[in-house]
Amino acid sequence: MLYAIIGQDAPESLELRLASRPAHVARLQALQSEGRLLLAGPFPAEDANDPGKAGFTGSLIVAEFPTLDQAQTWATDDPYVQAGVYQHVTVKPFRKTFPS
Repeated sequence: MLYAIIGQDAPESLELRLASRPAHVARLQALQSEGRLLLAGPFPAEDANDPGKAGFTGSLIVAEFPTLDQAQTWATDDPYVQAGVYQHVTVKPFRKTFPS
């Protein structure tokens, strides 16, 4: 099943995000190489691809996991959670409808 993982950044966490990004991206690349990653990316704090010092407000990951518990465990183990970038993470089942 697909799950949406929505991480909400803590205030003033841009430096933490940048420092822990390589480890975060490596985990996403592992999901991608397993064919389990549908999409992933951050929410810019400004209406721009590169928000500069404004940073990001969070991220969205949609990936396949066998169970909700496994998706939640994967999210909890994310380097952004461990580094304090995300102040809150929500994991929800997701059903892709479009594009078909």
